[in-house]
Amino acid sequence: MEPSFVYSLKLILFLIITTPWFLLSLHGYNNNVDESSTYSTYIVHMDKSQFPNIFTTHHDWFEATIQSSKPSIHISNSNEKPSKKQLLYSYNHAMYGFSATLSSKELNSLRNSYGFISAYPDRTATMDTTHTFEFLSLDPSFGLWNASNLGEGVIVGVIDSGVWPESESFKDDRMEKKLPLKWKGTCEEGEEFNASMCNLKLIGARYFNKGLVAAKPNVTIKMNSPRDYDGHGTHTSSTVAGNYVHGANFFGYAKGVARGIAPRARVAMYKVSWEEGRQASDILAGMDQAIGDGVDVISASMGLDKVPLYEDSIAIASFAAMEKGIVVSSSAGNEGPKLGTLHNGIPWVINVAASSIDRTFGSLVLGNGETIIGWTLFAADAIVQDLQLVYHDTLSACNSSHMLREVVAATSDGIIICKASDSISVFDQINLVTMTNVKGAVFVSDDPEIIEWGHLYSPSIVITFKDAKSVINYTQSNKNPKASINFQQTFIGIKPSPVAARYSSRGPSPSFPWILKPDIMAPGTRVLAAYIPHKTTATIGTNVFLSSHYNIQSGTSMACPHISAVAALLKAARPEWGVAAIKSAIMTTANFLDNTENLIRDNANPNEFASPLAIGAGEIDPNRALDPGLVYDATPQDYVNLLCGLNYSYDQILTITRSRSYDCSNPSLDLNYPSFIVFYSKESESVIHKFRRTVTNVGEGGATYRVKVREPMGSMVTVLPNILVFKDKNEKQSYEVHIIYMKKDNESNNNVSFGDIVWVEDGGKHTVRSPIVVAPNGIV
Repeated sequence: MEPSFVYSLKLILFLIITTPWFLLSLHGYNNNVDESSTYSTYIVHMDKSQFPNIFTTHHDWFEATIQSSKPSIHISNSNEKPSKKQLLYSYNHAMYGFSATLSSKELNSLRNSYGFISAYPDRTATMDTTHTFEFLSLDPSFGLWNASNLGEGVIVGVIDSGVWPESESFKDDRMEKKLPLKWKGTCEEGEEFNASMCNLKLIGARYFNKGLVAAKPNVTIKMNSPRDYDGHGTHTSSTVAGNYVHGANFFGYAKGVARGIAPRARVAMYKVSWEEGRQASDILAGMDQAIGDGVDVISASMGLDKVPLYEDSIAIASFAAMEKGIVVSSSAGNEGPKLGTLHNGIPWVINVAASSIDRTFGSLVLGNGETIIGWTLFAADAIVQDLQLVYHDTLSACNSSHMLREVVAATSDGIIICKASDSISVFDQINLVTMTNVKGAVFVSDDPEIIEWGHLYSPSIVITFKDAKSVINYTQSNKNPKASINFQQTFIGIKPSPVAARYSSRGPSPSFPWILKPDIMAPGTRVLAAYIPHKTTATIGTNVFLSSHYNIQSGTSMACPHISAVAALLKAARPEWGVAAIKSAIMTTANFLDNTENLIRDNANPNEFASPLAIGAGEIDPNRALDPGLVYDATPQDYVNLLCGLNYSYDQILTITRSRSYDCSNPSLDLNYPSFIVFYSKESESVIHKFRRTVTNVGEGGATYRVKVREPMGSMVTVLPNILVFKDKNEKQSYEVHIIYMKKDNESNNNVSFGDIVWVEDGGKHTVRSPIVVAPNGIV
């Protein structure tokens, strides 16, 4: 550490060079601060490329920049803790800059500072149920929310574990007073549930457990009614269409106004999942009833594994729904990252993978002022301030409760640093630390599962190995290292985001691999939504169990309702579109880039870009889906042609179609779908596959599109023709895609490569993208 007088000289030099305030003060300028000035907290972005070499750390630069903006200059020792009206946090990871309390005059002065980019007021009420309405750029003044009137008039049937009707997310304030004429449902009474619990938001609730009772004759059902006893259904249904709720939060985290993605849509709950189990027959009954009741969208965050389509209750029921124009959205499953683990690979259903969002919680502040944004959801605003930071090489794995207790006894007010290792997982470390009396802990881990699924039961925080370097260096280079852990903080804008969730099941679908699945990705990690108040959502120590009206959960179950809600919005805004057109619009407009403008990465392999087998076409972009330019449409007969191409028997096809009006005169595995997948065998040296596609112009008038191709590695892709000219709206044009894959001599038999085909309209208004995957058939 450099002597304080050297730092002071550097600071004076910086102020002289960059600050008119300092020059004015040398000439007798009145430095007294106007005490009547209003102070506010601002977040300030700085240009990292302009970091002055006279400073040792970014923190020093930010502190000097703040000082340079103040009329009254105070030059402090580099170790001095900033005053409350100066530097609050310095950011070097999620963003580059700082937050500070400034007067309006100081802010104006700061705008002229060297390296300044932008500043804006700190916001305390911007977080929502999932924060994803902001993350997905939904705004009531334009785009899909505006065009759909927030989903007004649309009914979403949720197939799940029931609903907690008392939740504020299901109040019917500001809902249209008349129910849609098509609605034929009801509010079914049962244990602790009566008909008056439904309203203009929660317009229906039914329950189905006959299949469960038949499978388990001696079962005792704890809540024999539509009431949610698990929490899952309340969470998913409020994510779809929860009403506005002020002050929603999870123990102080993600504070704000909760709302669903389609906040004016109606909700109908069909309880088919029970704490005692769930049966396919009950799922089928629930979906059957939903179709009969007149829903517009069905959201099913569940699936059946390793069953053919003709034995899959969701596949069967959703075919009937598709015939009636009902969009069905389903979850991919949580068995990732292994390939071929996806369920619900149903051609006529939207299959949803899960992603992260740009949000995290909590920070670690070192005694030198460095702030590291980490992750914690410890369920209390614990006081872990200015405590000794403890790190021992012999104890770094925190794998011995005996040694931990010895350290705690020696440093009763310490924060222990625990590094994950091959000998012990971070989850085991968390459990061991919880059983001691440590005042605080820092867990160092790059394991994505801890962020996606983990919980912290003691006052602690998780940071990455990259961030840990400076923490450990600070600890080892100071005689009395101190640190603080700040809880109940929420940070947004984390980069890179989104990232494919590690747990999200990957395609291809074992039940139907010839269509690329999943279709789309949506936020599914750490989603805040309504919950049931009697179930544990957080734990402190080993014996304090807490509940909350809002819970943060992860899974493709959380991703699915986001797509269900977007489908509901599109239903309201584009009532003339069929099921396939809505799915196409969602897929071809998806974003395959993250917020750093790079290809989306895979949390299972952070150094690699995510394959469409993990993310489908990419992250949902609702506003672009409103105006896709071109769509890939399909009729029920097209799907039957696909089933015929599988050589299903007549009876097997009939179980799905329920009608003899369909025929098998034109069997084909080449469905008019907005994606492409090609398989090659280990024995073959090459494979040639031809696809034929037809697109419909849904733009405002005539248009010309030219193709751009990003070829999968080792493949040649030809598109004929490469220009499509449309004279009118709703006109159709067809093209062919030829994909030739040539296997190299030294190439692995497990190689999966991917690319895309993009139709770009002249003038650049619309781009219509379809992903391509080339994979070995052995991965299924």
